Amino acid sequence: MKKSIYITILVLLVNGLNVQAQISKLKKGLEKSGISIPTKQGLSEEEVGRGLKEALNNGIQKGVKQLSIKDGYFKDDQIKLLMPKEATQVESKLRKLGQGSKVDAMIESMNRAAEDAASSSKELFVSAIKNLSVNDAMSILKGEDNAATVYLSSETRTQLIAKFKPIIKTSLDKVGATKHWTTVFNTYNKIPMVQKVNPDLVGYATDKAIDGLFIQIAKEELEIRKNPAARVSELLKKVFQ
Repeated sequence: MKKSIYITILVLLVNGLNVQAQISKLKKGLEKSGISIPTKQGLSEEEVGRGLKEALNNGIQKGVKQLSIKDGYFKDDQIKLLMPKEATQVESKLRKLGQGSKVDAMIESMNRAAEDAASSSKELFVSAIKNLSVNDAMSILKGEDNAATVYLSSETRTQLIAKFKPIIKTSLDKVGATKHWTTVFNTYNKIPMVQKVNPDLVGYATDKAIDGLFIQIAKEELEIRKNPAARVSELLKKVFQ
């Protein structure tokens, strides 16, 4: 009797293992054919990918638009471009000498250049989003509140620097920042007994403009993750529920 029970249990276990193996085999076959398997949350990997891409595109469109308008950088204390740290003594000394207006003009000019260049980032972001893999999408969905922003930064930052630098330089020239920069540092360097300073304006403004861009995108990502009202389509509501 006991032997019969053991045999029955063994058969059930073997059959169970066979079923699991068949399910696994079937799943792999479907995935190779391009058919996605629904996740535990009732979402297919394809839906997650489309939802993430939609969310990223929405965040980029909104974030870049916000930064591209006048005062997009200048009136936002979190991303406003200020004088470089290595030039703080320049700013302090000039203000004490009654040259504060020149410093203020320099700061405003840098921010106008950043605002002027911001819209040029969209093309690179759109390309990075198109190349978002299923694995990347799933990792972003399950990741930290800024996971999508971190992904975009890793995929585009080097290209953004190369793309921004000539645009920033042209923008700085156009809005008079180069002139203000030269005036500020020439004025400072003429002061007796001071150490001469001349930081890289284009490199500094480029890095700060890109930093501000990602800060703004991170804000938009957090809004979509945390605020149901920001999920403007049924797919976004489903993915970020």
